[in-house]
Amino acid sequence: MDLGLKDKVALVAAGSRGLGRAVAEELAAEGASLVLCARDAATLADTTAAIADQTGVHVLGVPADVTDAAQVKQLVASGIDRFGRIDILVTNAGGPPAGRFDQLTQEQWEDAARLTLYSAVHLAREVLPGMKARRWGRILNITSIAVKQPVENLLLSNSLRAAVTGFARTLANEVAAEGITVNNILPGYTRTERLEDLARMMAEKQGISASEFSGKWEAEIPMGRLGEPREFAALAAFLVSERASYITGTSIQVDGGWIRSLI
Repeated sequence: MDLGLKDKVALVAAGSRGLGRAVAEELAAEGASLVLCARDAATLADTTAAIADQTGVHVLGVPADVTDAAQVKQLVASGIDRFGRIDILVTNAGGPPAGRFDQLTQEQWEDAARLTLYSAVHLAREVLPGMKARRWGRILNITSIAVKQPVENLLLSNSLRAAVTGFARTLANEVAAEGITVNNILPGYTRTERLEDLARMMAEKQGISASEFSGKWEAEIPMGRLGEPREFAALAAFLVSERASYITGTSIQVDGGWIRSLI
C-alpha cells in the first residue's frame, strides 16, 4: 500500500529512542523527511545519522525540551527553515512519574502538565498555521492505553493523557474542514526502555525480579506478550498518511487486546 508519505515532512517529538524513534523510522521508510527533537543531543545525533544512513531521507535533529514553549517555537522554525513546511506532527514526550495521589506533590502535577499536556498544545499551535494555509496536515498524539482504562499507580499519566485526548478531540472538529486530521494513538505495554525502567521500579517495590513483574503484564494481555515498537509504528504511519484522510478525532489502541471495553 502506498501511504502517500514520500516527500512529506514529519516532525516527531522525543524521536531519538523508544516509540518516537520507531515512528520516525517507519515514516522515513515511507520516504518522509524528518525533523526530530530530544533533550539528549548525543543520542539525537546518533539517531538522526542512523535513520539517514538506513533510509537515505533527509533528517534534521534539533535538541529541544518540549516542555518549554520557546524551545518548541524554535524547533518548528528550524524545521521550516530546512524543509519549507511541516506536514505531519507526532507529539510525544516521556511519561510522568508513577505514584499514588498521596505521594505526588504539587510540583510533580505542574511538571506533568507541562510535559504531557502543554507540550502537545505548544507543538500544535506552531504547526497549525502552515497546515491551514496548505489545507493539509496530520497531527498524531502518542498518549496511552490509560486514557481508556486507567493503569494502577500511574495517576499523573491517567489524568494528563486524558486531558490530551479532550484537547485533540475538540481540535479535530475545529480543523477538519481545512484538510487537517487530529488523532491519538494509544500504546499498550510495549518493549521500550521506559517500560523496562518502570518494570524494575515496580518490581523493587514488590521484592521480585523485573522479569517476574513483566510476566504479570504479559498475563493481562490476551496475546500473551509485550508489543514491539515497530508494531506500534505501523499504525502511526497509516494514521498520518494520505490514505487516512477521513479518519479524525479517534483514539486507537495498540495493546494486544489489553483494554477490555467494547469500543
